[in-house]
Amino acid sequence: MNDSDHSLFEHSFQGCMQSIHVDDQLVDLHAVEQGELGSFANVTIDMCAIIDRCVPNHCEHDGKCTQTWDSFKCTCDGTNYSGATCHNSIYELSCEAYKHLGKTSNYYWIDPDGSGTLGPLKVYCNMTEDKVWTTVYHDLQMQTSVGGNSPEKLSVLQLNYSATMDQISAITSSAEYCEQFISYSCKMSRLLNTPEGNPYTWWVGKANEKHYYWGGSGPGIQKCACGIERNCTDPKYYCNCDADYKQWRKDSGMLSYKEHLPVSQVVVGDLDRPGSEAKVSVGPVCCQGDRNYWNAASFVTSSSYLHFSTFQGETSADISFYFKTSASDGVFLENLGNTDFIKLELKSATEVSFSFDVGNGPVEIVVRSPNPLNDDQWHRVNAERNVKQASLQVDQLPLEVRKAPTEGHTRLELYSQLYVGAAGGQRGFLGCIRSLRMNGVTLDLEERAKVTPGVKPGCSGHCTSYGMYCANGGKCVEKYNGYSCDCSKTAYDGPFCIKDVGAFFEEGMWLRYNFHSPGTSMKDLVSRTLLSSADPEITVPDLSLSKEELSFSFSTTKSPCVLFYVSSYTPDFLAVLVNPTGNLQIRYNLGGTKEPYNIDIDHRNMANGQPHTVNVTRNGRDIVLQLDHYPPTSYSLPATSDIQFNSPKALFLGKVIEIGKIDQDIYKYNTPGFTGCLSRVQFNQIAPLKAALRPTNASSHVHIQGELVESNCGASPLTIPPMSAATDPWHLDSASADFPYNGQAIGDGVNRNSAIIGGVIAVVIFTILCTLVFLIRYMFRHKGTYHTNEAKGAESAESADAAIMNNDPNFTETIDESKKEWLI
Repeated sequence: MNDSDHSLFEHSFQGCMQSIHVDDQLVDLHAVEQGELGSFANVTIDMCAIIDRCVPNHCEHDGKCTQTWDSFKCTCDGTNYSGATCHNSIYELSCEAYKHLGKTSNYYWIDPDGSGTLGPLKVYCNMTEDKVWTTVYHDLQMQTSVGGNSPEKLSVLQLNYSATMDQISAITSSAEYCEQFISYSCKMSRLLNTPEGNPYTWWVGKANEKHYYWGGSGPGIQKCACGIERNCTDPKYYCNCDADYKQWRKDSGMLSYKEHLPVSQVVVGDLDRPGSEAKVSVGPVCCQGDRNYWNAASFVTSSSYLHFSTFQGETSADISFYFKTSASDGVFLENLGNTDFIKLELKSATEVSFSFDVGNGPVEIVVRSPNPLNDDQWHRVNAERNVKQASLQVDQLPLEVRKAPTEGHTRLELYSQLYVGAAGGQRGFLGCIRSLRMNGVTLDLEERAKVTPGVKPGCSGHCTSYGMYCANGGKCVEKYNGYSCDCSKTAYDGPFCIKDVGAFFEEGMWLRYNFHSPGTSMKDLVSRTLLSSADPEITVPDLSLSKEELSFSFSTTKSPCVLFYVSSYTPDFLAVLVNPTGNLQIRYNLGGTKEPYNIDIDHRNMANGQPHTVNVTRNGRDIVLQLDHYPPTSYSLPATSDIQFNSPKALFLGKVIEIGKIDQDIYKYNTPGFTGCLSRVQFNQIAPLKAALRPTNASSHVHIQGELVESNCGASPLTIPPMSAATDPWHLDSASADFPYNGQAIGDGVNRNSAIIGGVIAVVIFTILCTLVFLIRYMFRHKGTYHTNEAKGAESAESADAAIMNNDPNFTETIDESKKEWLI
């Protein structure tokens, strides 16, 4: 071979050989080693130096290990984890984390211990409230029947969840509050007996422990909810079912002691008597909040630190946390060994450093940010070190990776305490750290900070990082363990002010919002309006406007109609109408003009049943109108028009019921009135629909004629969440979105037209039946006497009850047992 022919070596054999024969002669390898026979290079004679790099397997979470001569590789497909050793979960830790990524209510996979051993589980995240609810379902059907002349003494109902008990425990442990609904319907089947007696029925919770209290009660109290509230059917007992009635009774309530949840079994024990029946219902586990996500501490001096037990991360370690600071440098955390160490620090205003030593010499990875990191906003740090590589990421900046040497030390051996902040004279971190997790375990910074000088539990300033999530004019409100969005000055609702507040208007219904004080009497208003129109010298409330902002959404199939109207103590008004042809019209009448200024939108029919959005902004004489997603259009009031909207009095939706002179077209459009949906109505800082549907300080300004039913009918069909047909008359044919306990939608809607037709048919059938009854009575009125089934002795009985009891002695027991529930 020529020395220059390197291509032959690219795929040369790597491994061990023995018993090598050439021409059937065994080769003496010692002779080769001594140079007496042949030659060799890069070969070790008389020993096999193969290293199995997949034993032990450094690929975590069932990752598949493959190797070359000098390295190994992990294949993480199908493991739900990623990284060089399949260490990092691909899912978020909780529903709270998904919420702050801007996600809405839905089913999500979460991994409550991150890189830990538990694995991910699928839950339902309900984000419609300020607090996020996490729901875990099981397979037990609601109203599961047990008993019914069963020969078995005990009936065991097993609940199989969509997660393991350890996974659910991880959720309940980090939650602020958990609950689970439980119900027992009974007929001659006792539940708990007395507090001193042996219970007939119990449930099994976490750690396979039996519990002898029921929903609505608490641990150590062998009672039901009615026993706690002292309103049981029979006051001698502490559960409705313990009275042992032959009629159906029920005991139900919430189990809220989260250390006992979830319910894994229900054991029913009083079913061996004839006639004994019971039905059991158990809801899903519902937990609220995530204490780990907002677990935080504030470091107020450069020498402040918290200490924890030694970090155990010999071959695999991951560290993640959020920080915010106005300081330019400081140590986040550090843990030492004899020579080994691990350390994370803010080296400068734009640099975060991750350094460590596992015996091969110090290694440092630095991430440099193009923007300052000491801007007092939250930034996320993720650091990982394993036998293959180390990495560091800050926010969404590119991941910095450093490969580990092929040969050398791999175990990180530490012995000191873990210091969060700096100890030993270094410059410590100044600011806040929260959600510090090491190998999937959250360190309780708050609890340790309570007993450590120089460190305070909790942080503030969350709005600087998350305020942008408060949409549609919602105001971010700082909280101790997070933030919330104040939607009171908007026409929206929900945790991020993005939920439409809308209502369905039946024909003839209207809403009035008074701008004046609620204390003003109607008599005063009437006299003030009439006098001001007759005598301009009469003073009226000075609430004149030089600009207005109006926005709302509507849908209707009928025209003409009045959508929106603002009246005043003067002839001034603002109206938004749908004219007889279905086109939209904006009508302004400000002082100084004889005729109103009209803006007609003629290019499309707005009474087509589809949601339409209207935005009108006036500043002086300049008006900007935007309809749906069309480009905004500008208009100008005539020069003769005033730029002031003088003394606005009231705002009307659906119909105008006003004292004094009203524009003739508007008066004609009042009949029969608006039928359809209005939503997210806002006029300047006033949200009249929301004031009517939500108890707020502005609710006293609202007067409603008819029944106002909340509906999401005005939202875009692509964005509206499902709504129960029982509460949404505009979408009565939609499937209900009520998830009671099993996560399945219940379709109970009916078509509106079908309901009307059904009602007419029912009236016709009822009329025919009444006519037949009348004819039969008329034909047989002279046919003689008739017989009855009255009990013997009824003539001499004092009452109907007595007559029945005289005839049937067995009936006495039934009446005595349930005096309130018999029917004659």
